[in-house]
Amino acid sequence: MSGPAEGKKLLRNVRVYIHRKGKSLATVTHIDIEGDIKKIINPGEITFIKGKEGGVFIALKKPMIKRAEELL
Repeated sequence: MSGPAEGKKLLRNVRVYIHRKGKSLATVTHIDIEGDIKKIINPGEITFIKGKEGGVFIALKKPMIKRAEELL
């Protein structure tokens, strides 16, 4: 489901960028999500992302889930 819904909290101060290979030290073109997401996923932690209708789904591991639930 996309958009607002029960059980969802909007993250504020989140910026999404397409980062081009060869610019600002990027070695491959990729998507950067910057901002409050760092309260859930720490630098260096690895997770899984999958495209879905209307956006993307980011799977969270147990420590990430705990941090996410604390924000809720």
